[in-house]
Amino acid sequence: MRNIHLVYFSATFTTRKILREIARVMGGNVIEHDITCDRPSAKVMVDGEHDVLVAGAPVYAGRVPRQAAEALRAFSGNGGPAVIACVYGNRDYDDALAELQDIVDRQGFKTVAAGAFIARHCIFNDVAADRPDTDDMRKIDNFATECARLLASTPDVSALPEPTVKGNRPYKESKALPLFPSADAELCDGCQTCARQCPAGAIPEESPCQTDGDKCISCGRCTVICPRHARAFRGMPYEQIVDKFVKANAVRREPETFFPAPVNGPTA
Repeated sequence: MRNIHLVYFSATFTTRKILREIARVMGGNVIEHDITCDRPSAKVMVDGEHDVLVAGAPVYAGRVPRQAAEALRAFSGNGGPAVIACVYGNRDYDDALAELQDIVDRQGFKTVAAGAFIARHCIFNDVAADRPDTDDMRKIDNFATECARLLASTPDVSALPEPTVKGNRPYKESKALPLFPSADAELCDGCQTCARQCPAGAIPEESPCQTDGDKCISCGRCTVICPRHARAFRGMPYEQIVDKFVKANAVRREPETFFPAPVNGPTA
């Protein structure tokens, strides 16, 4: 049985939910690496012969978050297989999956399967509000089952062609919306939970009602972990954009999965 090195950046915990489900269905001894706030202090060597990397990240403005890309450089694959997934909020994943594939390949892994899945949008929460839902989870399970079958039937993954994923190279320029969560000072009790768990270090512990817009990556983590629900995206220009964004992205998008050509096909 393979060890599964489960590596994820998951600010609002939906990427974690999806990646954990993939690892559970694939089966194996799961070694979990949460790189959202904690970066590896030393190189993590993944045994290319006996282990598999399952790596995932959210999509921010069509790209892999810089913090996730940097943290993934701590993992070394020695030719071992990688299953990758990006999670986006029903707008588009643009070049993020291609970028994630390139990141793990540069670290010595061989991408054998890739998927793009949908979860609630981290800024505009009314978009894909209830996702991943039951149908999503069924498709995630099917994807993981096919990944397990592929690995079990392929002793030497070096012989596999890499899946051709959607995305452009060079990647699109990352242009995030200048929208940052703010705190309601009347609700905030200064517990500093948001400051301690901010992936970008954008909230000062000495003044947790503040947000440093130069550092904030609009990941939404502070809005979901605040025990008093004091933090949210609000005010202008958020109110000017929210209705238009929700309407523009109301049509349901479905997961997309990619395998090497011999086993390529729908997993729904």
